Amino acid sequence: MNIRELLTQKAQSAMTAVGIPEGVNPNVAPAKKAGFGDYQINGAMAAAKQMKTNPRALAEQIVGALALDDIAEKLEVAGPGFINIHLKPEWLAAQVDAVLKDARLALAPVTKPDTVVVDYSSPNLAKEMHVGHIRSTIIGDALARLLEFQGHTVLRQNHVGDWGTQFGMLIAELEEQLATQDSAGFALKDLEQFYQQAKKHFDDDEAFAHKARDYVVKLQGGDAHILGLWEKFKDISLQHGEDNYRTLNVTLNRSHVMGESSYNDDLPVLVKDLLARGIAVEDQGAVVAFLDEMKDKEGNPSVVIIQKQGGGYLYATTDLAAMRYRVNHLGANRIMYFIDARQSLHMQQVFTLSRKAGYVSDQVSLEHHAFGTMMGTDGKPFKTRSGGTVKLAELLDEAIERATAVVSEKNPELSQAEAKEIGRKVGIGAVKYSDLSKTRTNDYIFNWDAMLAFEGNTGPYLQYAYTRIQSIFRKAGELPADAPIVLAADQEKALALRLLQFGEALNQVAAEALPHVLCTYLYELASQFMSFYEACPILKDGIDAPMRASRLQLSQTTARTLAQGLELLGIEVSDKM
Repeated sequence: MNIRELLTQKAQSAMTAVGIPEGVNPNVAPAKKAGFGDYQINGAMAAAKQMKTNPRALAEQIVGALALDDIAEKLEVAGPGFINIHLKPEWLAAQVDAVLKDARLALAPVTKPDTVVVDYSSPNLAKEMHVGHIRSTIIGDALARLLEFQGHTVLRQNHVGDWGTQFGMLIAELEEQLATQDSAGFALKDLEQFYQQAKKHFDDDEAFAHKARDYVVKLQGGDAHILGLWEKFKDISLQHGEDNYRTLNVTLNRSHVMGESSYNDDLPVLVKDLLARGIAVEDQGAVVAFLDEMKDKEGNPSVVIIQKQGGGYLYATTDLAAMRYRVNHLGANRIMYFIDARQSLHMQQVFTLSRKAGYVSDQVSLEHHAFGTMMGTDGKPFKTRSGGTVKLAELLDEAIERATAVVSEKNPELSQAEAKEIGRKVGIGAVKYSDLSKTRTNDYIFNWDAMLAFEGNTGPYLQYAYTRIQSIFRKAGELPADAPIVLAADQEKALALRLLQFGEALNQVAAEALPHVLCTYLYELASQFMSFYEACPILKDGIDAPMRASRLQLSQTTARTLAQGLELLGIEVSDKM
């Protein structure tokens, strides 16, 4: 239990004891200004309004009922009824000591774990992964890691695009290329180029276009030869994706792939079910669902096409089938979609229709966690200088190359191998942190200089903060074991308090799917450590052994918290930099 949860529990008991009705939120929050304590209970005003009484007098009653003698050194009522809590340094020190001695930093797994499906990345296998996939992949993976750390059962689902009319064209092109060369891998070494070549062939050659269309029919009909070519194409495209995931330090692998094709058998069953129950109807040869629950301003229902006139299925059909699978077969009670904000209407339609059809009960949380666009410095969607799509693999290679150059310049004593390995961690960490540290719903500017800076709220700054603490340990020699932590200086208490708020940050990220909250916490922790380090010497002459040991313990707790937090973001640290 973190401090906020503990104080909320205590405040709730005190409010009940003084006759405040159940359901009134104690509204416990960290104090925002120095001198106003460490935490505040702000619920007295709302309770007084409901009870039609004086808020300050009610706050005084709550203070009288609060059982915080072992935790707080002072309680005070401020303003119209804020309750300021000044925590005891001795109590804080004991909590930090418990954090340091625990492998999980005293963060117990949740008592009621959810089964969470996290739908993220989801590239189209027809093309090579590009920068448009990076936000879904990075943000989704951070949430999957964090929820898993908290003890939830996390089921990663990579809903790749591996079906549809374009695959007829690509399979026909692959077949022709295999007639002149042995290896599908060689033909598909550059997926983007292969796709453009196939598209040009399709546009310029009517006979080839006819064959491609015929192959779509054969693919959907289960033709063994065409399915074999499709499997080859899919396997190599997935390998391209796995290479990117490995470089990006993302936890997705082949076992998490559930492409559109996985739900083929359920699509006619689903359409038949919706028609039979009157949830969908035939309309001008198509099968359509009209959602009165999503009427526009004129009162027109939202229209969802389930099956096209020619019998083809759409994204909505596949997403509904996926929803059924995730609830019925995977047993999910929380489903999180990390998909571009432009798909918001589509996701709202799918959520509404899945509940209307009874495929998903009210006990299952359906969540679309939309995100903005990665923009170039010109304020437009990030592109190559020629205006083309930036391949993800090329972006990551450039990040590593740039970071290695920066690291080598800052520390020329590093060997080439060390600089390369540290450069990899810094480069990939910089790209990921630059994304994760921004509010998910906003667009953000991709800027190499800003993301690779060693100052400010950046990945390299946090990685360097960890490395700097490691250098203190190297100079200190053997670290103290079981030395008591003493919080004498204000900076020591402030650092201890920040360390103990790690779990609060994780809880907020898990609830709201906003990784920037964790980034902000880690940046503030690193900044707090720097303030502590400047004000509270550790290895200087004149520092007695108990104080030295205590401050090393605080440093060690900080390093472990930074490393754990960065790991949950998918960012690696180094002992040297």
